[in-house]
Amino acid sequence: MKTHTLLFHVALLSAALLFAAATATPTTYPDNSKAVDFIRTSCNATLYPKLCYTSLSAYANTIQQSPGHLARVAIAISLSRARHMASYVANLSRQADYGAAPRTAAALHDCFSTFGDAIDQIRGSLKQMRQLKAGESFRFQMGNVQTWMSAALTNEETCTDGFEDAPDGAVKSEVCDRVENVKKFTSNALALVNSYANKETP
Repeated sequence: MKTHTLLFHVALLSAALLFAAATATPTTYPDNSKAVDFIRTSCNATLYPKLCYTSLSAYANTIQQSPGHLARVAIAISLSRARHMASYVANLSRQADYGAAPRTAAALHDCFSTFGDAIDQIRGSLKQMRQLKAGESFRFQMGNVQTWMSAALTNEETCTDGFEDAPDGAVKSEVCDRVENVKKFTSNALALVNSYANKETP
């Protein structure tokens, strides 16, 4: 029942993600070179600057030179990656119920659950970023975003931790590799959120 509920929840996120993508759709500006330079420089604060730049530079016209817009788009991208990962693990989980090693099957179910939590946390962060207000409220809201994004990263790490006792094989290797990739996007988004919070908080 929990798996079906999470799958339904993941499906509902599609509409929210479409809206997030719409807000990050490039508009027309005569010259976005300054925006591109801003993104490249900002990405140097992340652990994976090349990935950061390649994933965000396509939205230079929307981001311009706004740290807030940069962080928000990065969160939206990490949400999309987490959602796709959850769908992938859900499919593997159903297959694992019919013949995979018990520890592998258990790890897949746990991974799907933890990614469900991560999706909730990243989605909450994106919603909070759209409701930011100045003053004390800003600090409180950004604190929420930082906490939730950090928790989402922890939940993603918990997924791979669950495979430590699972037998080596294609499923374990593929899932762990994919999760590592998703973690990079979440890590970059968190770094940009922290950078924005530090710049805007007195």
